[in-house]
Amino acid sequence: MTTLQELARVSGLAIAVASLWPAAASAQANPAAEPQDSTPAQAAAQAGPPAAADGAVAAAPDASPANGDIVVTGLRRSLQTAQALKRNSDQIVDAVVAEDIGKLPDNNASEALARITGVQVNRSSDEAGGVQVRGLPNLTTTFNSREMFTAELRNVALQDFPAGALAGLEVYKTTSADQIEGGIAGLINVRSRRPFDFDGFQIAGAVRGTYGDQAKTYDPNFNVLVTDRWDTAIGELGALVNVSYTQLHYLTSSRYINGNIVSPGQNQPVDGDRNFVLPESAGVYYDRGKRWRPSVNGTLQWRPADNLEFYIDGLFQGARTDVANDFAGLNLVSDNPRLSNIVRNAAEPGTLESVTVTPDFANGRGIDFSRSTRAGRTNAFQGAIGGSWKGERATISTDFAYTDSKAEYTDYNLDFAPGSAQSADVVFDIGGKDGGAAFGLPGFNANDPNNYILRGIYDRRSLATGKGIQWRIDLKLQTELPVINQIDVGFRLTDRDARLQSGGRYATLRPLNLRLTDIPGGDSGEPIDAGFRGGQAPPLSQWYAPTRDGIVGNIEALRDLARRGLAQIGTPAAQAELALWASDIPAYVRNERLDALERSYAFYGQFHYGFDVGSTPVDGVIGVRLVNTAAKLTGNALVGGDVVTSTSRQNYVDVLPSASFRAKFTDQLQLRLSATETRTRPEYNQLNPAITIGNPNGTPPITGNSGNINLQPILSKNYDASLEWYFSKTGSLTGAIFRRDVQGFITNLNVPTDVPPYGQIVVNRPENGGKGRLQGAEVAFQTFFDFLPGWLSGFGTQLNATYIDASQALPLSLGATGQDSDIPGVSKWSYNAVGIYEKGPVSARLAYNWRSRVTNFFATDNAGQLIGAEFNRPIERLDFSLSVAAIEAVTLTFDVSNITGSPYRALRAVPGLANASYPRDVRYESRVFALGARFRF
Repeated sequence: MTTLQELARVSGLAIAVASLWPAAASAQANPAAEPQDSTPAQAAAQAGPPAAADGAVAAAPDASPANGDIVVTGLRRSLQTAQALKRNSDQIVDAVVAEDIGKLPDNNASEALARITGVQVNRSSDEAGGVQVRGLPNLTTTFNSREMFTAELRNVALQDFPAGALAGLEVYKTTSADQIEGGIAGLINVRSRRPFDFDGFQIAGAVRGTYGDQAKTYDPNFNVLVTDRWDTAIGELGALVNVSYTQLHYLTSSRYINGNIVSPGQNQPVDGDRNFVLPESAGVYYDRGKRWRPSVNGTLQWRPADNLEFYIDGLFQGARTDVANDFAGLNLVSDNPRLSNIVRNAAEPGTLESVTVTPDFANGRGIDFSRSTRAGRTNAFQGAIGGSWKGERATISTDFAYTDSKAEYTDYNLDFAPGSAQSADVVFDIGGKDGGAAFGLPGFNANDPNNYILRGIYDRRSLATGKGIQWRIDLKLQTELPVINQIDVGFRLTDRDARLQSGGRYATLRPLNLRLTDIPGGDSGEPIDAGFRGGQAPPLSQWYAPTRDGIVGNIEALRDLARRGLAQIGTPAAQAELALWASDIPAYVRNERLDALERSYAFYGQFHYGFDVGSTPVDGVIGVRLVNTAAKLTGNALVGGDVVTSTSRQNYVDVLPSASFRAKFTDQLQLRLSATETRTRPEYNQLNPAITIGNPNGTPPITGNSGNINLQPILSKNYDASLEWYFSKTGSLTGAIFRRDVQGFITNLNVPTDVPPYGQIVVNRPENGGKGRLQGAEVAFQTFFDFLPGWLSGFGTQLNATYIDASQALPLSLGATGQDSDIPGVSKWSYNAVGIYEKGPVSARLAYNWRSRVTNFFATDNAGQLIGAEFNRPIERLDFSLSVAAIEAVTLTFDVSNITGSPYRALRAVPGLANASYPRDVRYESRVFALGARFRF
């Protein structure tokens, strides 16, 4: 059945539903409801004029001016504007709107999105990062409806957009032919301010100070917007500039095991019965550092006539990170340590509760410690020029943009170890209830720097650059046809060049037996600050480590030490390592380079229709988008000591039809139906044909990793229906059902591959899966309880829930044709419960977010067969924000995120034991407190 046939079938059902809907709904219609014949971009304007000074109440929310209207600001204004956008859109869309500058209490765009119906976020390093819509991460991200990308990814990281700089975030769960292709999950548009959004001169912004309870550091954050507009002899002019800066010292603490669950090695000494499985390794990890993001955007607008407008947009976005991660761990299987004091799990005797591990210290094996000091510097620039002309029936608009991005990373790691033989007592579930693995070192003083020797020095750098142009031209033509009232056509060209290269080296210096305090920077440290709240710290949770500044500030001396030390050791392995240290800085390695060139041409045509069925108005949009993509990717592989260059060329055409239908049963009640086809291209690194072989001369099986030049785009046919009841300007009850029929989900798996001269090796690479399906439902409710007396009328709520049933066929490479499995990253259930209060000068919000179990990834053995999965327990989050309008132009704010501090808990299924698992990763994120002020003059 074609997309249009499917829409016709469900449209007939919609009319039948309309005839059965109770007449009472019509009797409750609100004659003052907002008009519904506008585009999403116009919805905000229709919701009302710009709010008064931030936090100031032009009239109390329950006041009634002479004309009977309620004048609202703050949260009410934001909810009203977002609801109007959702209601008036041609598509199914949800939004977060910051009606006043800096109103969003979140640190970045991803955190603000977490409360939208059907949106889920993944968190790491004390912030929300990856965003999923209805369980899928395959999104298109745009900035002011313009594609924004980085050198490394097709889409920009939404967490790089500071929340204080945003006017709003729009989540399009269905898209139309005139929107940029590229996301089977939908499209997220980040919207900034422009000068014609304001009446005249304004200066506004916010300052905040934040404090994380694990990092225990105060950080400044601010944003300032200045704008004005003027009437001149050449027309109306406007200018706006917005400067934003966010900073956070973060610390996430975790107890973990390696994801591979295996039997003891054949040559591994084991006291007693060997009939059990255990993780390959266990450890403690502190993800810590400083992250800061400067951002500047500006716009010039010129309106020489009422029907003619031009603009120039500019954006700079920076992402900076200084990492100071700490690691302590030990191998439980490789290196053949002795296993003793074995205590089996009574419920699953094939697994362990605890064990004592004694490494072979005499042969250079033992407990490993590390301090890593990555520095990341990313700069992204985008400049755009465009305009629009509106005639009596026709509107023409165009936009040309250039994007340039650069990301540089350096990694300086110092690895060290106890200077004498040590045994470790390992517990695999500390405290029970998936508490995670933990280990202690009996009799070892981990805080004494004199107890450590140097293991090695790691030195690496990488560079990713990207640049591209995009140009579009659109024509909208209003008609006088009886059914078709507007025709849209357009063209879009993109041309992108992305290049990634890296190189690194390692110096194994353990044979020198150098005391850690005797090397450059080694005496700069102190016992590290530990995390793990709630009395859940493992026995080894604090140890000595050199400071980040001590390592980075002495990197040249450490490089000299690596050269001298390797020359002194003199073994063939040391000589091979020494060859890489000849240059002052690591050389870029040919087999770590990827060049990607991609050009696409898109044409679209669509028409807007409208007619009445009885007394029910019906409208919608039907169209098709044609996209031709041509790409060339070149990567290098190191095979048998030789660099082999591989080139992948792709040229394919996508035909993406879309159709939407809306029936307005009453002024308050409407039904939407949508049928679309979408697709997502693989990331460039997933297409990289280069193979990196990890152990070419090691014990079989030989392993490696690579991209896959044969990957195909992920394709999806999408069907959506939503019923929406808008009973007030800030009150609504909406429900939706949806289905995604997807072909080609991409999963990283172990695949046996013939690679001369090694023969068959095990390559971990991305593979397309078979057919997949996501179907589910979502419901959302929001309102203020204005019917309550007095101060109680300031209470309101936002409630939403999403259910997803998802499965996919495993890739053919697993030999499991037709076998269905979970789709990684998809929660079956998620919901948000938000309590709101806004009355007079006080505005408050308490937001709870919960999502059910998620499968993180599937594991395969060295033969490429599925042996289990990693999944996490349900995740919850509680945040609070409070603002008080101290004076007319200034509002004081207080925010707390992650109030409950509930840890993230991941488990690893045990192969061959259906109900057994090991706690994989138990991670504690910081609670973050923020105190600040917003201003607007």
